[in-house]
Amino acid sequence: MLDTLRDRTRPFFEDAAPAHDWHHVERVDRLAGRLADEYEESDERSASDGSADRGTTVDREILHASVYLHDIGREREAHGEVEDHAVWAAGQVPALLGDLTDGETVDRVRHCVRAHRYSGSVEPETVEAELLCDADNLDAMGAVGVGRTFAHGGTLGEPMHGDGDDPRSGGQLAHLRGKISSLRDRMYTDPGRELAAGRHAVVERFVEEFEAELAGER
Repeated sequence: MLDTLRDRTRPFFEDAAPAHDWHHVERVDRLAGRLADEYEESDERSASDGSADRGTTVDREILHASVYLHDIGREREAHGEVEDHAVWAAGQVPALLGDLTDGETVDRVRHCVRAHRYSGSVEPETVEAELLCDADNLDAMGAVGVGRTFAHGGTLGEPMHGDGDDPRSGGQLAHLRGKISSLRDRMYTDPGRELAAGRHAVVERFVEEFEAELAGER
């Protein structure tokens, strides 16, 4: 199923901007797999030491299928063809996945795709949806996240930073100080929170250095 779905979704990213291209999908896929492994390992440790066992296993097919599908509408949204890429992508799931699996799996993947968006109104209700959200947000953090932030700004023709008396108030620097710095507090799983702490520190160090250089201090 997953190999076929990967082949079906990759063409949606042929002309994608760097911040949301197929490389992004591959990175999120690797992160999702790592988070799933650590999530299940933490369950096993809880069971072995007598703690309450959540008894939750991750359905890898649902998780990775959701990764492949989550951003297929991103370029359409960027070009004004759809209003919300998460809503649009969730609507495409039956057509892209329906002949490869059962209806329950299709519905669970649709939920993951619909709930993944940072600014969306739908909260993740399954472990697979939570892991997708965490993996997607983690790719917006750390060194990769800094790179994606400026790549996205360049695509939009936005400046690296503001001007005037407070250059910190605009451009992609403000995006790092605002949305990207808030992602650490939006993790749903313990493995996601652990990775987010390190990546958040990278963003903080970068912003500190960037602002010092802007001020001519370094």
